Amino acid sequence: MALNVDYIENEIIDQYLFDENPTRPWIIGFSGGKDSTMLLQIVWNALKRIDPILLTRKIYVVCNDTLVENPRIVKFINTTLRKIQEAANLQQIPLFVQQTTPRLDDTFWVRLIGLGYPAPNKFYRWCTDRMKITPTTRLIVEKIAENGAAIILLGTRSAESSTRAASMKKHEIKGQRLRKHQLPNAYVYAPIKDVSTNNLWQYLNQVPPPWGGNHKELVTLYRNASSGDCPLVIDSTTPSCGNSRFGCWACTVVQKDRSMEGLIDNGEEWMLPLAEIRNFLVETRDNPEIYREKRRRNGEIVEKYFSESYDDTITNGIALCPNLHRAFDRGLITIDNNYKVIVSKTFKEDETNYSIRIFENQQIFLPKQEIHFPLIDNFSWHRRKIFKA
Repeated sequence: MALNVDYIENEIIDQYLFDENPTRPWIIGFSGGKDSTMLLQIVWNALKRIDPILLTRKIYVVCNDTLVENPRIVKFINTTLRKIQEAANLQQIPLFVQQTTPRLDDTFWVRLIGLGYPAPNKFYRWCTDRMKITPTTRLIVEKIAENGAAIILLGTRSAESSTRAASMKKHEIKGQRLRKHQLPNAYVYAPIKDVSTNNLWQYLNQVPPPWGGNHKELVTLYRNASSGDCPLVIDSTTPSCGNSRFGCWACTVVQKDRSMEGLIDNGEEWMLPLAEIRNFLVETRDNPEIYREKRRRNGEIVEKYFSESYDDTITNGIALCPNLHRAFDRGLITIDNNYKVIVSKTFKEDETNYSIRIFENQQIFLPKQEIHFPLIDNFSWHRRKIFKA
């Protein structure tokens, strides 16, 4: 389906001018990637069609820096943000760039080295809330407190993934542009939600940004990170390069950082030491018996069962039925670093609907709050000392 830019811009203009609460600010989430770039550009071009005397609503372009972002991307984003603010001032658009960062005690290295947190994995992503969500939420709450409400504009698109499409459909309100955000008096607006990836790249290749220059560097970053070409998309059979994801260079949640590997393969060889550090963090997380300090910060050395250590903290326990409790104590089952059940190969039983082996590779139910998660170190000790592999 062809991209109807005029329709999207008219929708944005209508929302800006005829909002029931014209004082609530717009907060545009900007990461410097393809989606947020198109969002900001199409909003900007829509605002340029409005009489300047009517541009009274403040617009905040919010960009989060976790302080461990890919350095190549940080350089690009910081340059872009500077151009955005300068152009907004020159064009007299009430747009203000705001960057958010985590508090010192929530930064990656303070948590990892200073407090001894394990490197994050997909089940224990302590980094996302502390480094990305909380800093930006703090700013949004401040703006709501100042103005009574706020509208958050996001570059989310249904075509981005089936999971994202399902999530957007679940939260949308039929017939309305805005949907409620989990924060009180906050609303979400996704103007480009129906734009396909092919149409997005076609738009960015053909329409220059209103803050000056072009999108060649953005396209090059995606091309290099994808280890492939970013062609001029002309029809549905032309492949798109829009599947790369940029993030923290120290990210250990993904199995492989394909974007960083792609940049290295395309000449950014100075990033090799960063890739090596990232891989070492994965190694330390997955082999705590080798790398983790057994002495806790309070001086205790914990490497025993509760019956020996009397460690009754929440993180040293899991709730099991009597059968599984006995199996765990006797080393017939254990838990891996991804909180999944491992059943001993030495264990023999009749296969029934109640067999213990049906739990093989099943993830255990985890507490709602990550501070209550069972310690991976304790499972590692159980695998070494108790489990009968």
